[in-house]
Amino acid sequence: MNGRQSGIGMTSQRTRARMVERLRGEGIKDETVLDVMGSVPRHIFIDEALATRAYEDPPLPIGYGQTISSPYIVARMTELLLGGNPKLTKVLEIGTGCGYQTAVLAKLCSEVYSLERIAPLLEKARANLREMRISNVKFKHSDGNLGLPAVGPFDGILMAAAATRVPPDLVEQLAIGARLVMPLGTGEQYLYVISRTDKGHDEQRYEAVRFVPLLPGIT
Repeated sequence: MNGRQSGIGMTSQRTRARMVERLRGEGIKDETVLDVMGSVPRHIFIDEALATRAYEDPPLPIGYGQTISSPYIVARMTELLLGGNPKLTKVLEIGTGCGYQTAVLAKLCSEVYSLERIAPLLEKARANLREMRISNVKFKHSDGNLGLPAVGPFDGILMAAAATRVPPDLVEQLAIGARLVMPLGTGEQYLYVISRTDKGHDEQRYEAVRFVPLLPGIT
């Protein structure tokens, strides 16, 4: 890591280690996910003025009405996506944002395809992952509702925005046995795991969450 990635004080490796212990205490059990959470410098993905809060629990603003998810949510969604597998081959991320979740996925998956509808955010994410020298991510400025059918099927799909229903186009882009992890709901939102089966799909509901809505189109 370079100096900025290593961090100092409230952005140091020691602070990241405390975050990992907190995540473990909050119920994150996958040690591979915890190791990656401890290795990715979250502070480089947010504005410098907020850097001292980078390893705290709350989500933080990243501009354009979007937020970077809390460390717990990133770890939890990643853990659910892996489903006990040490590594996935090809995954799709809906909602790149600042690229933090993307960086976590990139360390646990051979190929990551990430879609973002807001062009300036996508450029920030590209720059952040370039700084980390992560090269196994392909970005696209695109409407996440559509997924990426030309590249699928995927071994997993992670959606970082709340939908009002399970998107059938995305389920169709899952390999049999693969998972879509997403927030679902309008007023109350919950994390769901949608598992593709040879007869359709199964749904499992997990904890309550709060995400920005999944919107159509690109900007």
